[in-house]
Amino acid sequence: MTGKNARHNAFLRLVSGNTAAFGSESRYALHASKEMVIGRDPSCQIVLDAMTYRMVSRRHAAVRPLSSSPDNKFTWVICDLNSANGTYLNGERFYGCQELQSGDRIALGSDGPQFIFEYDLIPQPTMMTKQNASLPSAANYQNHTQIKQPDSVSFTQLFPIISTGKDLTSKAYLVPGILTVVFVVLMFATVGRPQANQVIVASYIAFVVYYFVYQLCGKQKPWWVLVGTALTTALILLSPVLELFIFVFRGILPGNLPSPQDSTTLTELLVRMFFGAGLMEELLKALPVLGAFVIGRQLPSPWRERIGVWEPLDGILLGTASALGFTLLETLGQYVPDITQNVSQQVGIGAAGQLAGLQLLIPRVLGSVAGHMAYSGYLGYFIGLAVLKPSQSWQILSIGYLSASALHALWNATGSINALLLVIVGVLSYAVLMAAILKARALSPTRSQNFATRFLGPK
Repeated sequence: MTGKNARHNAFLRLVSGNTAAFGSESRYALHASKEMVIGRDPSCQIVLDAMTYRMVSRRHAAVRPLSSSPDNKFTWVICDLNSANGTYLNGERFYGCQELQSGDRIALGSDGPQFIFEYDLIPQPTMMTKQNASLPSAANYQNHTQIKQPDSVSFTQLFPIISTGKDLTSKAYLVPGILTVVFVVLMFATVGRPQANQVIVASYIAFVVYYFVYQLCGKQKPWWVLVGTALTTALILLSPVLELFIFVFRGILPGNLPSPQDSTTLTELLVRMFFGAGLMEELLKALPVLGAFVIGRQLPSPWRERIGVWEPLDGILLGTASALGFTLLETLGQYVPDITQNVSQQVGIGAAGQLAGLQLLIPRVLGSVAGHMAYSGYLGYFIGLAVLKPSQSWQILSIGYLSASALHALWNATGSINALLLVIVGVLSYAVLMAAILKARALSPTRSQNFATRFLGPK
């Protein structure tokens, strides 16, 4: 048997993952007087590369000493630090803390890097016994885990919702699932009423498109602020403000849009679209974002942060919400009714016009992420950046306004020329918005609270 004065040194040994990302060492000594935190945050004792291990949270898990047993062997536990993708012990996810035994395998996420917990024994003269020879180690880990896993099934394993219910809203996309069920029921309920059905379908597609952008941004913004921004844009389009914008940009400025019968050169078409669509519509959609900025400055904390624009992510979230309100009203209030009426008159069958309207509705709303949302979100990025860099605000806003308007004009102009060019401009617009989101996340003063990496991996 082992002598009573034998010393046990505990270690974590990396057994899977990119070893180079951890530096030259793959074995980490544990200290009896302090915990060892594993994660992507630079303050952790074991720091994982942020680009290589996206599934690992900033502070994912911690190994902690508890007490010393009579044979001088410390008791160690592994604790999950509310990580996004969970911590696994011997293939089983756990919550809270679990005691560690020599040979236990720790995984950060279901497919993340793995460590084996082990002891280094510095023995006194010992006598090996049959009992000691049967003790498990890292080498016979597979056999060890098969022996120690119980056959009994717990109550929470039979009814998982009891133990994981608190994570459903934050980690299992429960809210989108509930809304999907509601929209499906509404779609069935509006069969035979095409106008109501079109509103339901368009609203659901808009929700999916915006939820995608919201997850990429990763900053929490109250839903009522986002819905209010979209509704404000829709109200502006229904108000006399729109007539004033049309008079200025299409009457005074050279933004009068050509009719299908007009013969124009590409240069002339681009100029008209730049003033009559780009500059006019982007400024119109930016009004609610600027209004939120002004209102936020007048409010006390925390309302000012919830409503206002304080960084590029705020501008992107509000700008894309404004664009969605613009797209829905324009599509449901103008394009779909027009195409439905025209087809019905030409064919003489009302159902044919309704089908054509539905066929137009889906790509217009779904494609808004590479259209109106891309331009307005991009401009929103510059509005938020101007807030962060007030000394250069006018230069920043000018560049953002002109570049967003240019992309808008390019999309409108190429749409009447060539489908391939339209694809190229659409992809470019989407890439511009995604690049703005990534840069906004990097610049965000609240970066430590950002949940966006759960979309590609955890925080």
